[in-house]
Amino acid sequence: MNGDPLVARLEAVDLREIWHHEAHHFTPWLLNNADALAEALGMELELEQAEHPVGDFSLDLIGTDAATGDRVIIENQLADTDHGHLGQLLTYAAGTDAAAVVWIARNFREEHRRALDWLNERTDSDTRFFGVAVRVWRIGDSAPALQFNVVAAPNDWGKRVRSTAAAQQRGEGKRPLYLEFWEQLTNAISQRGHGWCRPGRRNSVNWIDFSTGAPRGTQYGMSFTRDSLRSELYLHNREQIEPSTSFERFLERREALETHYGSSLEFEALEGRKASRIADYRPGSIEDTDAWPEFIDWFIDAQRRLRAAVETVGKASTPSGD
Repeated sequence: MNGDPLVARLEAVDLREIWHHEAHHFTPWLLNNADALAEALGMELELEQAEHPVGDFSLDLIGTDAATGDRVIIENQLADTDHGHLGQLLTYAAGTDAAAVVWIARNFREEHRRALDWLNERTDSDTRFFGVAVRVWRIGDSAPALQFNVVAAPNDWGKRVRSTAAAQQRGEGKRPLYLEFWEQLTNAISQRGHGWCRPGRRNSVNWIDFSTGAPRGTQYGMSFTRDSLRSELYLHNREQIEPSTSFERFLERREALETHYGSSLEFEALEGRKASRIADYRPGSIEDTDAWPEFIDWFIDAQRRLRAAVETVGKASTPSGD
């Protein structure tokens, strides 16, 4: 080597060496590692569900950009882009009213990259299309390293991301609104004497959960979706969850639960997350600050009724011998 240092070569890794199957391996990995894609896109990405039904078809991933509340959909493949996936992408965009449409692939054919550019030029500014090439690299015997490369995006996207980040640093944008709202809400919960006022974790600005009052393996939460408020009981798919409060047990007693709650509820099996939720929704936006007192009243009332219904029906449905 004549004393020269050894420089290892950067080698590309076959994607299917890491993820053998798109639906069974790559999609679940993306669901649980949204932060890697979020960094590349410049979003506060929260993925909610895999294999989301759209008519007779299934969208790979659906979620939201927590910074804006925009609906985000993702179609991914471990191969080069093709016409079939482009058609699916447009079908899913129409079926979900998505604001951000993301196509992930191993390589983007020039025709498909131009198609995304054309869509960004011709659609309204509230709808954005992204093409993201995925690569995996290895140096010598090192662990594989993932790289997302955005190859198609709206012309002003980079500027908008930088502008949003700067606005948030100046205290502008939606983040301060969320933080102020949750402070007002938790103060109101405490002032009204509810024992579940202590918040748990808040990993994102648009939702909050509570560490008290939920059965083991579950948590109560409140959040803003793209155009709604949501009050929920989130059920983890864990072995320690109480049989009497499993999603299946509540689904069996849906009528009783809704009777005690006082209105209908949404039962959502989040199969991609191996979790589920029981929730109620109402229209609303964090930007409608004049309606905040109404939102606070709704959140507290919805949570109070949901907690009472879960406790009553959970106890009544406890099977003997469990």
